[in-house]
Amino acid sequence: MRIEKLLEGAVKGGASDLFLIAGMPATYKVQKHMERQGEDILSPQDTRELISEVYGLADRNRATRFDQGMDDDFSFAVPGMGRFRINAFRQRGSYAAVIRVIQFGLPDPKAIGIPDEVMDFASSAKGLVLITGAAGTGKSTTLACIIDRINSTLEGHIVTMEDPIEYVHRHKRCIVSQREIAVDVPDYPEALSSAMRESPDVILLGEMRNQKTISAAMSAAEVGVLLFSTMHTFNAASTIGRIVDAYPAMQQYQIKMQLALTLEGIVCQQMLPGVDGTLIPVFEVLRNNVAIQNMIREDKLHQLDSAIQAGSNQGMCTMDMSLLRLVKEGRITKETALMNCIHLETMNKRLSQE
Repeated sequence: MRIEKLLEGAVKGGASDLFLIAGMPATYKVQKHMERQGEDILSPQDTRELISEVYGLADRNRATRFDQGMDDDFSFAVPGMGRFRINAFRQRGSYAAVIRVIQFGLPDPKAIGIPDEVMDFASSAKGLVLITGAAGTGKSTTLACIIDRINSTLEGHIVTMEDPIEYVHRHKRCIVSQREIAVDVPDYPEALSSAMRESPDVILLGEMRNQKTISAAMSAAEVGVLLFSTMHTFNAASTIGRIVDAYPAMQQYQIKMQLALTLEGIVCQQMLPGVDGTLIPVFEVLRNNVAIQNMIREDKLHQLDSAIQAGSNQGMCTMDMSLLRLVKEGRITKETALMNCIHLETMNKRLSQE
């Protein structure tokens, strides 16, 4: 199969993604650089055949969604090579796909730059922990590392619900039940409702997408479960604001009260180019405390940065603090920090003093 050679090349070349788009060669994304594979332009027939080969590898019926005109998103494994996640879609009337490369096994958190302050959420007893950031910033990898730490050090039942499953967890000290949305269970709310009847100690919810899912997640965290999930937000304040704004105005006061009590922490992350050409993960870490609870209740989210800075001895740091530290260490440029900071004017002043 041609697709197997392309997938093998992606794994060996350290690519994060493989693009199959008609009108251009097959292309790897390596460290945010697009590397075209030869000069052979893929035709619509080529992309159709390559994507059909993926369905064969995954032993998946293409007619279920894709041939009905809907995007399809699923994961599959190639023995001895790795796991992959594909999003198959149509563009300009032709078949297209982006395939994410997921290496077999779990990465070492230290080797990929996940700090202890983030990994320490594995020892939380209960509550809601959110890992946030844009697509492609490593949220799934961070979550997988935290879940593996729990699996290796504690005992209990971990239930994951993902769309699709990316990292496969072996049973270690914990029992791990992994459910794939649309394959094992219809949707996230149904999966959460079912999980609460399965004696869970830890739940991984792939994404809090809407009000119904947010409500179910907070209810689970409220009854003593440690629940991890993701959102596409860029800092702690925007994360809390997104949750509150998902509700009608008349319910927002109640949600602030509930969130103040159930929130354990928020980790926001970016993936930025380092001076050596590698990608470096950058984190903002919030741990809920009395001061932050009051800010959530009283809708004083503009004060969160100050509270995070004051909580540095508790393992907290703002995104701008992390960026400034990386500049001081010579790992990223000042320009990169300015392009990705939260408070541009303040960051500019700080960098001018360096």
